[in-house]
Amino acid sequence: MTQLKASAVREILKVAERPDILSFAGGLPAPELFPVAAIAQAHAEVFASEGPAALQYSTTEGFAPLREWICSHLAKGGLRATAEQVLITCGSQQGIELTAKVLLDPGDVVVVENPSYLAALQTFSGYEASFAVAGSDDDGMRVDDLERILIERRPKLIYIVPNFHNPKGTSLSLERRHMLVRLAQRHRVLILEDDPYGELRFRGKPLPSLASLDTEGVVLQLGTFSKTLAPGLRIGWVTGPRELVRSLTIAKQASDLHTATLAQRATLKLLNQFDYTGHLNQLRAQYGERCLVMLDALKENMPPGTRWTQPDGGMFVWVELPPGMSAEELFPKALEKKVAFVPGTSFFAAHARKEFMRLNYSNRPPELIREGIRRLGAVISTQ
Repeated sequence: MTQLKASAVREILKVAERPDILSFAGGLPAPELFPVAAIAQAHAEVFASEGPAALQYSTTEGFAPLREWICSHLAKGGLRATAEQVLITCGSQQGIELTAKVLLDPGDVVVVENPSYLAALQTFSGYEASFAVAGSDDDGMRVDDLERILIERRPKLIYIVPNFHNPKGTSLSLERRHMLVRLAQRHRVLILEDDPYGELRFRGKPLPSLASLDTEGVVLQLGTFSKTLAPGLRIGWVTGPRELVRSLTIAKQASDLHTATLAQRATLKLLNQFDYTGHLNQLRAQYGERCLVMLDALKENMPPGTRWTQPDGGMFVWVELPPGMSAEELFPKALEKKVAFVPGTSFFAAHARKEFMRLNYSNRPPELIREGIRRLGAVISTQ
């Protein structure tokens, strides 16, 4: 079922990314904000000073100085880890796949939010997992639902995107973060904390990661440079309990030997000579403006009965259409007006609902966001 959903979304994205379509469908960072010159310079310097090593095979764990940089960076947020607890991956998506490969047997139960990140649902389904769905609201996963599931279903894994959730854009509250970690410790179940968007907060105070709250080794955390530097680098990481990271490393070795040596060395070179904090601040400012423009445009153009989330960071707004309306039925009508979105049905692991859509604001400048939401509002208002 999830494979069918994923195929449908891929077909939507093929249409939505046509140059004549004003698309809010993809989950894409802004390409004009990629530090292209700095990345090019870092690669050139790596070729000049360490070319043969950068083009050679490397260790599966990843380039040790890059792992050490990641540890130092995570420590700023309160997460203490050693380089031996970090595995470099081909984007954080590979971390999801490796976790499923190592931990899941057919029929094992994975707890997910409903809705949840589609590619994670697809990955877990590929390993024949069963889903237990916990409800979610504006404060993230309903932890009261989770406690019931832990008692009744005895899951193997809890998967969660705590910061600026895909597709909803919401964040797990501080109280629920503490409760979630305590529950996982009490029931001895692993949390897979997927955090691709955490550094893109443009409003409010940062919240501690689940991994930083864990004192008993029940959290495995995923991170990535795809949303902050460039997705084409394909540099992500996993950090967690040493023995589990070791098992993931063995699984990765059988999968692809190691993440690209050149990309790892060039990324480290970039980070060591580049104002990464300044770059993040620029991303936050730009994405914050684009989000505010989209929220204002929704308020101005959507008919009564439409509701949407209010993200404090990340890349997405989740829109609930007026009662009785279907986002899938709306999609072809929106395409006629040269605007696109992703219908929300495919993000549900169970009890799919038809009245939701996901909008991406990070990939369009403010003037196109205003125009696209104007077109979308006109389509919805005529239904």
